[in-house]
Amino acid sequence: MAASDELGSLTRAFSGFGVDEKALISILGKWHPEQRQSFRKGSRDLFIEDERHFERWDDRHVLQLRHEFLRLKDAIVLWTMHPWERDARLLKEALYKGPQHKVLVEIACSRSSEELLGARRAYHSLFNHSIEEDVAFHVHTPENKLLVAVLSSYRYEGPKMNEEIAKLEAKALSEAMRGGAPLENDDVVRILSTRSKLHLKAIYKHYKEITGNFLDQDFEGHLLLKETVQCLCTPHTYFTKILDASLRYNVDEITKEAVTRVIVTRADEDMKQIREEFHREYGVDLRKKIEDVANGNYRDFLLTLIARSD
Repeated sequence: MAASDELGSLTRAFSGFGVDEKALISILGKWHPEQRQSFRKGSRDLFIEDERHFERWDDRHVLQLRHEFLRLKDAIVLWTMHPWERDARLLKEALYKGPQHKVLVEIACSRSSEELLGARRAYHSLFNHSIEEDVAFHVHTPENKLLVAVLSSYRYEGPKMNEEIAKLEAKALSEAMRGGAPLENDDVVRILSTRSKLHLKAIYKHYKEITGNFLDQDFEGHLLLKETVQCLCTPHTYFTKILDASLRYNVDEITKEAVTRVIVTRADEDMKQIREEFHREYGVDLRKKIEDVANGNYRDFLLTLIARSD
């Protein structure tokens, strides 16, 4: 392989999600010191000239590459965990990285009542605190009230629901939107945190009939409320949008982490429906998207998990 081709292969191996381990081993392992120096001098997006006259890694890219090398390990560790422990650790990490409201809502609203209860029990065991206690301590914004409420929820999951009550609560939500500050409205928090998902889907339908808009559309200026409604009422659309946003080269590390989280946590649940929704929304198969942007063993592991839904 010509030197220019090898440089191009290395650039591809370092880009995207994960690293192409086979390319790195076959090319770097046989390079002499002069070839490695040539690579450093010819890769100004990765290396910078130090004032002491040597080429050194750009610190930002060192951090980025460490993340890329860790992706496979993180995916495997999460995959082998008990789902309760996995969700508990994801919740804990989300609190200490922001906090990341999106992850808290995702786990609270896309899990069954028993799964969420199990995650809360695992959280107690692992961290000697309740998740509700930690959210109340770490979140000092109006989002606090809704987050504690949805994480404390144990929703009814049976087939019964009252259509008339659903209509009344759809009207209550429309009035709350007109009144402003919906995050601080007791009816909004009560309805979103206690009603069954079947009941909420009926509210979603009646809200459209009353206002002409979908509920999550009207919550556009209130991201936490919008994501809560989508996770509860249209979860496959929610996960599709999360994957599309995270499978891009120019996004931050926290956004990229969603690829591992979503594929690992949904592989045994509803990956088939997520794949179908992804193809319907973006015109490309999710597996093809992963093949295009991810690298190496990390890519292969994600594809293996997705293939479980075939």
